Amino acid sequence: MFGRRVIYTDEAVITAENVVDVLTKALYVHNQNKAEIDYLWSYYRGKTPILGKTKEIRQSINYKICVNRAHEIVTFKRGYGFGEPIQYIRRGQNESLTEDIDQLNGFMFDQNKQAEDSNLAEWMYVCGLGIRMALPGIDQEEPFHIYTLDPRFSFVVRYNGLGTPAVMGVKFIVKENGATIYSVYSKDRYYEIEDGVLKKIQAHALGEVPIFEYPANEARLGSFEIVLSLLDAINELESNRMDDVVQFVNSF
Repeated sequence: MFGRRVIYTDEAVITAENVVDVLTKALYVHNQNKAEIDYLWSYYRGKTPILGKTKEIRQSINYKICVNRAHEIVTFKRGYGFGEPIQYIRRGQNESLTEDIDQLNGFMFDQNKQAEDSNLAEWMYVCGLGIRMALPGIDQEEPFHIYTLDPRFSFVVRYNGLGTPAVMGVKFIVKENGATIYSVYSKDRYYEIEDGVLKKIQAHALGEVPIFEYPANEARLGSFEIVLSLLDAINELESNRMDDVVQFVNSF
């Protein structure tokens, strides 16, 4: 557990000819990240190694106590940094922008952005990486939509060059029949790939990859990741302490 890996490609532009190859190579790195995110997410929810504790002697007395400090750490950081909604304000002296900024804040309120920010922060502090998607709306009353994606089923691929710009964003689902559908966005195209086969190509006018990464820090480390061994030791200590208390009482 040393933070999530950045996914790079040597392709500066994603096209119909190279999108499947780039996706295949990116999945190799993403699957490593996904396995670690799965572990950290389960740990945060209380599924820790202490639940597998065994005893060779007096197996009937075998307490498995999870002191969930991981959840406490994430909840504290999340509340401290994202307890209040983010508000946009005017920079500079151009007062004519005030009405536009108020309208933008209204759009963000309608999209429930505070809750989306809080969900994004939860993923950032648990696994070191949050993923957000923004798509156009259907009218002036709702000009865009904001989504917080599960980083186990979404990722961004960056060009391995100066500035490492994002060249491809991916989200995927696994259907009931086991088929995996990948939705791939480049700066001007949408591709749909099913089990390694390009099924759909569609142009879009966004001019940008609509899937964005929010790393918690440069190393992409979760907030409790660097103290996992200490948290495991606390759980083992408390569990063994309870075993000792019960065994000591029973000895009388």
